[in-house]
Amino acid sequence: MNKTPETQYGVVLVTAPSQAEAEEIAQSLVESKLAACVSFTPIKSIYTWQGELYKEEEWQLLIKTDLAKFETLAAKVKELHSYEVPEIVALPLLAGYPPYLAWISENVPGEGI
Repeated sequence: MNKTPETQYGVVLVTAPSQAEAEEIAQSLVESKLAACVSFTPIKSIYTWQGELYKEEEWQLLIKTDLAKFETLAAKVKELHSYEVPEIVALPLLAGYPPYLAWISENVPGEGI
């Protein structure tokens, strides 16, 4: 599979307050072709918000995508997310198994595909 030079594979991290919200976000991203796959798992987070310390159970989403779609993906997450300021951070993939990267390309098509 040939991809354009603009393709940059990556993982986007998002935390959600519940399994139901994590599933809703994941399903929406995959159905809209903004993510090839979203894995999620329960985690415990300790953070400061508005001057107070929190210890919360959350769900960590690992979103596999083409980072050229990041802005659209982030807007979709924000639309569905209940947090005022959700975590939405992208990490580039430096290397990957070529057949897996091709699979991402097939499931997160570029513009005009």
